[in-house]
Amino acid sequence: MIYFDNSATTQAAPAVLETYTTVSQKIWGNPSSLHNFGETAFHLLEQSRQQIADLLGVQGHEIFFTSGGTEGDNWVLKGTAIEKRAFGKHLITTAVEHPAIHNSMEQLKELGYEVTYLPVDQEGRINVADLKAAIRPDTILVSTMAVNNEIGTIQPLLEVAELLKQYPKIHYHIDAVQGIGKGIQNMIMNDRVDFVTFSGHKFHATRGVGFIYARNGRKLAPLMNGGGQESNWRSGTENLPAIAGMAKALRLLLTDEADKVARERAIKQRIYEHIKSLPKVTIFSQPTAGFAPHILCFTINGVRGETIVHAFEDQGIYISTTSACSSKKHLASSTLMAMHVQENIATSAVRVSLDEHNTLAEADQFIKVFDQLYQKFSKINADA
Repeated sequence: MIYFDNSATTQAAPAVLETYTTVSQKIWGNPSSLHNFGETAFHLLEQSRQQIADLLGVQGHEIFFTSGGTEGDNWVLKGTAIEKRAFGKHLITTAVEHPAIHNSMEQLKELGYEVTYLPVDQEGRINVADLKAAIRPDTILVSTMAVNNEIGTIQPLLEVAELLKQYPKIHYHIDAVQGIGKGIQNMIMNDRVDFVTFSGHKFHATRGVGFIYARNGRKLAPLMNGGGQESNWRSGTENLPAIAGMAKALRLLLTDEADKVARERAIKQRIYEHIKSLPKVTIFSQPTAGFAPHILCFTINGVRGETIVHAFEDQGIYISTTSACSSKKHLASSTLMAMHVQENIATSAVRVSLDEHNTLAEADQFIKVFDQLYQKFSKINADA
């Protein structure tokens, strides 16, 4: 099996599963309990929090645990909207965000908020001048993804940060679910960002766990009310085995990060160079610094994306249509549509997404299968 669908989810690392199992079996007390068993759990919780903070170069009290990226995005957007509603009801995001952002914004519109969706260019990237033009006196939040989950575009995070230094009352949120461990941490954890969303299962932790970074002094209204965990910001008994495992996963991810990124980029380059000259192939992800090293999005024109996915699956290679969260709905790529790609091409798009465990040998096998399928689909289309 060749797994090229790491933007959808990653396999939990063996060391992470070992930590998860050990904590589940030996440190299963409630961190809120007053007895020693609870205190042991609490100390591990705080140790995990501090380890994550140290890896990101922030303070422990700026890390808050969640159930994953979707909750984190919802919390930052809606929590900011509630917290700052007396100051304004205008939010800004991009036209190419993950549904966790887009659908949250749409819900806020139903509640009386106004949302500006910034357009993107032919590479799926916003223009900071458009952002500046969109800012109003009642703007309370700007939210951008770090890396697009469908085609891998890296947004101009540092340029956005520099602009927003002129507007200190506006909160700046980055969805870094696809960006962590991809060599752009300095762009994500910049000196202006207020909130950042992370999801554990995107970097070899278990599912159902994530965290947000919230800059010291910034406030979010809680969406989960109850026992007052996470400094009364996010109630609910903490998922300690998953949290401890996630801290280990992040440490493993960021160890030798540059070497891992280089390997991913080499694999992407190998595939890109092979398919770029084929007349019926359209590529949307470039092998340049403006794109993440692990995502390659392309179409075989005239062939639906799900057909391509299943054809590769029959050969033991797992890729995806452009977004795992929308793939079963058979929708055209929202990112490509925002880039004004024709709908019949946008519905043909598929995504190869890599991680540090993939190899050039796997890329060569992918290319071999690709050539077979390309000839097959070309013949079918010619006979149609």
